[in-house]
Amino acid sequence: MLIHSANQILTLAGGPQKGARLGRLGILEDGAIYIEDGRIAAVGPSGELRRRYAGAPEVDAIGRVALPGFVDPHTHVIWAGDRAAEFELRLEGKAYLEILAAGGGILSTVRATRRASPDDLIEQTRARLRRMLQHGTTTVEAKTGYGLDQETELKMLAVLLALAQEGPWELAITYLAAHAVPPEYENRSDEYAQEIATRWLPQLVPWWREHAAGQSLPFVDVFCETGAFTVAQTEGILQAAKDLGFQLKVHSDEFDNLGGTRLAAGLGAVSADHLVAASDDDIRALVASGTVAVALPGTPFGLGLPGYAPAGRILAAGGTLALASDLNPGTSWCENMQMAIALACRSMKLTPAQAIAAATINAAAAIGWQDRVGSLEIGKQADILLLDVPDYRHLGYRYGVNLVGTVIKRGQIVFEA
Repeated sequence: MLIHSANQILTLAGGPQKGARLGRLGILEDGAIYIEDGRIAAVGPSGELRRRYAGAPEVDAIGRVALPGFVDPHTHVIWAGDRAAEFELRLEGKAYLEILAAGGGILSTVRATRRASPDDLIEQTRARLRRMLQHGTTTVEAKTGYGLDQETELKMLAVLLALAQEGPWELAITYLAAHAVPPEYENRSDEYAQEIATRWLPQLVPWWREHAAGQSLPFVDVFCETGAFTVAQTEGILQAAKDLGFQLKVHSDEFDNLGGTRLAAGLGAVSADHLVAASDDDIRALVASGTVAVALPGTPFGLGLPGYAPAGRILAAGGTLALASDLNPGTSWCENMQMAIALACRSMKLTPAQAIAAATINAAAAIGWQDRVGSLEIGKQADILLLDVPDYRHLGYRYGVNLVGTVIKRGQIVFEA
């Protein structure tokens, strides 16, 4: 396939972008991309590539913008049910603890997910993945975490593996049994953390090798936050995971500065996510370790809170900043990375160019996939979006509408508006 005559091609070439380098889009005007066997074989001027590949099937992109497919590096895409009633209660002024006491909050999603059959979970999750794809997300990090018992967590992993096989989306899978303390371990959070570290993680290794032969182990994540897991509990789980060969991720500093971000950096986590309350020391630790800082602007927006991840301080320190949707049923039910970009521009003061880079090549780095997706370079997967706009700055400028006209995954057109 030859895509030609694009107003702009955003190549994002050169790898993840740190600090002041964020926003280097590598723009090629009147450009073309030649795809062969699902990979990018050439990028260059339209006239030159049309001559070189005369006779190839063509896609006319005149008046449009081509860029890499979005990578969403933090989602809770698999769950059952919804929490619409809880949203209304919050708007009426009910506090989270009141909602929790009434049977709401994360535990209501846990109950629904435990009851759901694998087929139910596949159906509900597939619909969300399809909406993500239609809005330009071609690669999705997908966490478990609404089981909070080993049986349901493994059920969720099996569903994610089935959906990854189904495609056309591509999933980077994360095991998040340490998302919250389940009701059967109420007031025994140390015991629950120990159960994950000493029993469930060792059980997961042979299970994964049986059910996902040849695939790298999933990430292991912990929600290190007041009311969830302490720094000591988080360290115990993550160190056990690291010793078993898992790569690490951390939810940290969403509401309170507990030290989870520095722990993530010290353990060499691939990413630390949320970071609203991160200190300058935390940010310096991230930069020194190479851990990617993942901002989730949909979450404070969904909660109606004023605090967002400190993008300016992260970039000033030379950090690698990525964007994600935090798609989840409680605080950010949004399948649209274009909305995350728009929020980042307004609430984190990123330029559209910076937000696009954070949602593509840097987001790929947040799952360790920067060598395969996130930019339009020779040899990489042909994951490409064609926007029905003449200039990339419409991303961020416009919101609440889908600007994606065509989605190409591994060289195949998988969605056209």
